[in-house]
Amino acid sequence: MPNDRSDASVEDSESSQPSQRSLSPQPSLSPQRVEASASSASSAEAASPSAALAALPALFAEESRVRAFAAVALGAGDAARVARAAGLSAKETAGALRRLREQGVVASGDDGGLVVVHDRFRELARAGRPASRAPGDPAAAGGDGRADMIVRTFVRDGRLVRLPARWTRKKVVLRHIAEQTFAPGVEYPERTVDENLRAWCEDGEVDHVTLRRHLVDFGQLRRSEGIYARPADAARTGTA
Repeated sequence: MPNDRSDASVEDSESSQPSQRSLSPQPSLSPQRVEASASSASSAEAASPSAALAALPALFAEESRVRAFAAVALGAGDAARVARAAGLSAKETAGALRRLREQGVVASGDDGGLVVVHDRFRELARAGRPASRAPGDPAAAGGDGRADMIVRTFVRDGRLVRLPARWTRKKVVLRHIAEQTFAPGVEYPERTVDENLRAWCEDGEVDHVTLRRHLVDFGQLRRSEGIYARPADAARTGTA
């Protein structure tokens, strides 16, 4: 077990320093571009992550929208190609694409072709995570008050700033990320795990591959032949 005492002073001095490292930008549209693309139809919905998150199940409850979205994700760059790939009529395609644009999940790329807006999904994922409790919140005074304080130090606005140096604190942060990201007993392919963890790692010091490895090493995820699952009996570790 790593020496907790040896890194205590280093960690305490680091906790007040903002992260200076950013991950390489992903090849996707910026939130500003998303809002600009959606404003002509329903800018209020596209600009509000909480409203869009609540509307997301209904958005994909319609089969034509699912088909159209899948066609765009697979490279159909205009309405005609979407219609052919999805097996939809021109009217169905136009209606489906209109709703997808309104929610900001599909937009026009730099070359004018239709693209999936991955940044929008990351934004919605952050909006769906419960906010860390603020200092002084009565709920933080319970048995997990110490754990809450640790999480607030290293997780801000739904993103992992960095991992603690102390082994026991690292366990607390990793457990929090696992509980907020993966349902116990559900199997996830590695691609899905990586996509979910990328949202935690934006503008932080830890990349999603490193985070995934730590989750496995600390027992918060189990891996077997490229499939991951969070064990239902994952230990709730101490916070000393």
